[in-house]
Amino acid sequence: MKITFVTDTYAPQPNGVATTMQRLVMGLRDIGNEVDIIRPAVLQCTDEGLEVASFALPKYPEVRIGLPIRLKLQNRWAKNPPDVIYVATETPLGASAITAARALGIPVASGFHTNFQQYMSHYDLPLLERATISYLRRLHNRSTSTFVPSHDVIEQLDGQGFKNLEFLPKGVDTKLFSPKKRDTFLRSEWGASSSSIVGLFVGRIAAEKNLDLILKTFSEIQKRIPDFVGVFVGDGPKLNEIKARHPEHIYAGVQRGEELARYYASADMFVFPSLTETFGNVTLEGMASGLAVLAFDYAAAKQHITDGQNGYKAPFGDEDAYIEKALELVRDPNRDTVRENARASARKVRWKKVVKHFQKDLIEMVEKNEKKKRPAAKNTTSR
Repeated sequence: MKITFVTDTYAPQPNGVATTMQRLVMGLRDIGNEVDIIRPAVLQCTDEGLEVASFALPKYPEVRIGLPIRLKLQNRWAKNPPDVIYVATETPLGASAITAARALGIPVASGFHTNFQQYMSHYDLPLLERATISYLRRLHNRSTSTFVPSHDVIEQLDGQGFKNLEFLPKGVDTKLFSPKKRDTFLRSEWGASSSSIVGLFVGRIAAEKNLDLILKTFSEIQKRIPDFVGVFVGDGPKLNEIKARHPEHIYAGVQRGEELARYYASADMFVFPSLTETFGNVTLEGMASGLAVLAFDYAAAKQHITDGQNGYKAPFGDEDAYIEKALELVRDPNRDTVRENARASARKVRWKKVVKHFQKDLIEMVEKNEKKKRPAAKNTTSR
């Protein structure tokens, strides 16, 4: 099968969508599919494909927005049509790809990977939330199917008028993210002893990640455990601000690959209080690394964590309960068992299975599209 991915982000960019795209592309190629990628020219990736012009998102210079190229895509696909197209991002580039695909009668799927509409309130733009969800609904409803990584987001989108929603789970690389990567030398650089508890956050250092709750949680733990160490891995518009306010924590910047795996495995607990995720890949990465993960009860945590058994969950949006759950975590005499169970749970969620699931759904899209074409072809012949 010939598949084209259209995306504004791709590995090695340090975000969950980029990681997911790379895993899907590599996995589909491994099982015999021909996959090409259309992406912004500035992305530092090794995959060949069509590169397009883009601009940087304000406050996020690392985030690129691809410009629309409908006519160019339509001409490209008219000469060499793929069997199916997957549009991963809802930018002008993605919108133009959906328009071009529809004009040519090529089945086109879209992915809902980011709750952009929820970001508006975090950037003092609440009036744009309704306009954003309206734009997203129109765009996704023009695709054949929209793939969503969690059931609760499917319910949310269904209630907002989105159609043809399909569940596409996510996986985790349990060879890369493993407790075996634990590094006592790295812990000593952080000022942590073998008995210290290290709390870790990995992600964008940005308002939508609920950073204040991370800082409150770390502060409450430190009041009770003086040698507690808090570590932030990532970059973003809020980094300098929180470094100035809380110099007591470790700020490691962006880490990738083996280095990122080493940071995960060298911690003890992973805090992820974001309320704006469609999934949250880092939840599974923390579990695969053998960490006690604390998150709100939705998205990845809802799917994969059983509270007190393989991780810890607080009711969605309840900050007091989140902090109490963090204190329960650090006091829990069974914490090591929870960490072992987290690793065991993550080992059941493999990308290989996810890719096969995705391929099956794409094949069904292609077959349905072919069935729609056949009656039209017969009518033309009868004339």
